[in-house]
Amino acid sequence: MKIGIDLGGSHIAIGVVDKNGEIIEKSEKRLTTFEKKNIKQSIEECIIKYVSFFAEKYNITQIGMAIPGWAENGVILSSGNLEIKNYAIVEQLQKQIKLPITIRNDAKCAALAENIYGCLKGYTRSLFLTLGTGIGGAAFINNELLKGDRRPGYEFGHIVIDKNGIPCICGRKGCFERYASMKAFKDNLRNALHLSENTKGKELLEILQKNTVKKKEYKVIEQIISDYIENLSIGIINLINIFEPEIIGIGGSFVYFEEIFLPRLKEKIKQANKGIVGRGNIELKTATLGNDAGIIGAVL
Repeated sequence: MKIGIDLGGSHIAIGVVDKNGEIIEKSEKRLTTFEKKNIKQSIEECIIKYVSFFAEKYNITQIGMAIPGWAENGVILSSGNLEIKNYAIVEQLQKQIKLPITIRNDAKCAALAENIYGCLKGYTRSLFLTLGTGIGGAAFINNELLKGDRRPGYEFGHIVIDKNGIPCICGRKGCFERYASMKAFKDNLRNALHLSENTKGKELLEILQKNTVKKKEYKVIEQIISDYIENLSIGIINLINIFEPEIIGIGGSFVYFEEIFLPRLKEKIKQANKGIVGRGNIELKTATLGNDAGIIGAVL
């Protein structure tokens, strides 16, 4: 058995994964505002706690970690969403955890899992996007994951869709993830409905599904959804122009809002590609493995 850890910008998910890529048991923790201020300590305490718990129940041979950023030789060199640089996380963890620990970019982990077990299986040319706190990405050509020589590369979240747009953590303006991440959508929705920043995604989804808002609020929500789909489609169409994929898979917390977003997004993509030779059959699917893809891919 192996333990996969998906270290997100706002949560940590840890699961025990068997040889068939199945999660046997899983625990998740949402990071509070206070914990984010003490992020390294919070991460270490959480991982040590759950790894110790799982190690008592299962024969664990390895730990894999998916992180939102760039890591090398056990060091998180840069993670904008975690606001961490040059963090020797493996060295710190192995003071108490005596198991091999590997680290890989979270989007690449999720993409690998989906390519082997999920929505990308059976395709040779594909793209995968993770929509969460930011936007991560990966590309497969001839069923091989494209990699940079040094950095992970394929930072789809930082293509610019508005040169005079919102400042991004990367230092530029108008990045794709500032408009089309799930964080961007949820923040806009909370602000429009005057909800607390602690209102969870599940509660926001229930509001949208039950349609319990007033008529005036409904119009505002419809505009937010429309703007979100427009921005998301701009970035995806840019990527289609570059990679010409057979399929695009979308993971992260986007999958929970599939019924609201996916039909509209498919129509946008279809209209944009109308009449372009070879693009009539591009598929758009949500991740089969959902938010578990990062955990599973971390141990591949």
